[in-house]
Formats: sequence, structure tokens, C-alpha cells
Amino acid sequence: MRETGPPRAAPVVPVGRPPWWLVAAALLVTVLVSADLVTHGPSERLDLRVSEIVSDWGLRDTPGYPAVWVVTQIGGRVTILVVLAGLIGYLLWRRGTWLPAVRVLLALGLLTAGVYAMKHGFGRTAPAFPGSYFFHSDGVSFPSGHVANAVLMWGVARWQAVEYGLPPAVQRTFWWLSVVGPVATGVAMVSLDFHWVSDAVVGAAVGIVLLGVVHALDELVLSRWVRARAGRPGS
Repeated sequence: MRETGPPRAAPVVPVGRPPWWLVAAALLVTVLVSADLVTHGPSERLDLRVSEIVSDWGLRDTPGYPAVWVVTQIGGRVTILVVLAGLIGYLLWRRGTWLPAVRVLLALGLLTAGVYAMKHGFGRTAPAFPGSYFFHSDGVSFPSGHVANAVLMWGVARWQAVEYGLPPAVQRTFWWLSVVGPVATGVAMVSLDFHWVSDAVVGAAVGIVLLGVVHALDELVLSRWVRARAGRPGS
């Protein structure tokens, strides 16, 4: 686990660990919005109103559709995993550490388990799907996996870029992706009527909670294990 390679650049952006109060607020938003939607409260009425507006825009039938769709892929799993694979490969080659890969796998496992448990548990259908908004066998709209993915995985990428002292331009790029990426993804998904507003909001909240969990598990388990390994004779 000993690291090699060139000297690290000084951090130019924060590592991006969400503070406890933000994680708590995100968890509260997730619970409150979910409960409100189950009881057909104001959140559902807002969703319906916004969906009516964006449906009138008809972006799916305009020449601008491909450009907006590309924006949604900022939060696409394939897009992010391709970038992360390059980042992990570089750190393994230049720094000689597997820790970033373990962090990414942990984040991916938590994301898959958490988000899809909610999707299948609520069974909410997407705006274009006729009929019920909840408890439908085909409903996997809530929360938005793209937005949760953008918050969590770009956050993990930013964390690795800062911690391992990658060039300032790389750190800034991942900072922008971790901050602007989820917003752009959510706006694009709602604008195309692929998701309800509340799907995007709770997707972001879930991503923040999971990012906080990954940081906590890293501090309590992963990084301690790596430091213990590095301290052994012959490591």
C-alpha cells in the first residue's frame, strides 16, 4: 500500500466531505418529502404542475433534445464509471494504492442498494407513465438515480483528486462536476419530463447522505486498515 509517483500538488479545492448537519438535513428532506408524496401532499401537486409546464415545452420533439439528453448523462452511471476507471487506474499506476478503488466500490454498492430499494419500495411511475404515481409494479422513478449518482460518485471522484494531489486543473474540474453536475442532471431530467421535481430533490438528498456514509466508513474502517497495513514490517 506504499504510495509512489511524483510529489502531490497542494489542494486547491475542499475535499468535499459533507458536514454532519448537511447529512442530517438531507436525511430529513428524504423522509419528509417521501412521507408527503405517500399522502399525496403539496409535493405531488407541485410535481404535477411542473410536469404540465415542461410537457407543453415539448423538448423531446425539438432539435434541442439530443443536447439536453447529453446533459442528463452527466449523472449517467456509464459516463461516471468510465471517468472513475481512468482516475483509479492512474492512481494505482502512479501512487500504488488500491484505496480509491475500494472507496468507489463501496460507494457504488451503497448507491445500488439504497436507491433501488427506495425505487422498488415506493414504485412511483415517471411523469409520462399513465395511471398511479405510487405502488405500481413498473414504477422506478423515485428517487432519481441519475441525480443521486451524480452527487455521490462525482463527490467521490473529487475527494480522490484532492486527497491524492492531482494537478489543480483536475481538482477544479472534479469540483465543478461534483457541484454543477447534479444540478444540471436534475434540471435536464425534469425538463425532458423523465422525472418529477421531487425525484430529483430526493435523489440529491440521498446522494448527500450516502456520500457522508462513505466518508464515515472510510475514516472508521478503510483508511485505518490501510494505515495499519503500511505500518507493518515489510509493507
